[in-house]
Amino acid sequence: MEKLIVCLTGMPGAGKSTIADGLKSKGYDVINMGNVVRTEAKNRNLEPTGPNLGKLMIELREKNGQGAIAELVVPQIENTKSKVVIIDGIRSNAEIEVLRKHGTVKLLAIHASTNTRFGFLKNRGRSDDPQTKENFEERDNREIGVGISNSIALSDETISNNNLTKDELIDYSFKIIESWIK
Repeated sequence: MEKLIVCLTGMPGAGKSTIADGLKSKGYDVINMGNVVRTEAKNRNLEPTGPNLGKLMIELREKNGQGAIAELVVPQIENTKSKVVIIDGIRSNAEIEVLRKHGTVKLLAIHASTNTRFGFLKNRGRSDDPQTKENFEERDNREIGVGISNSIALSDETISNNNLTKDELIDYSFKIIESWIK
């Protein structure tokens, strides 16, 4: 069987990383797209702030094409022994096209309201998480600018994460992925 590459997409704070962390315990390998950018920032001695990581993400895309971040995770996909790989944080159709060369790609979009997402991000505590509504809106606009709305629109399945518990969100995602395997 060809590798199943499950791409999690959605606006910042929708619940992608929560799902990815939960699916690790179900035996899936998880690759986080943002971590690739954070690693690149570290290699360049850049502080991992939201503005710095945002600029770097855009710079990598401008220099190496819209699929640049996906190209950086290809070695991790090829090195995994797992038949199912979860990619946390797909942002564009160009990234999806890169991944299609390495397996069967399915897109799972996670949606949550603006208020829900802002609350999740404020509480998450990553160095690049927005702490003000203004920073939050800037980040949303940057994500939309790189094409995330297209990958959300083309998803194979969508989960609404406004009133789910963490366990419900993970279980719902797991059931969808299991249905794709069969």
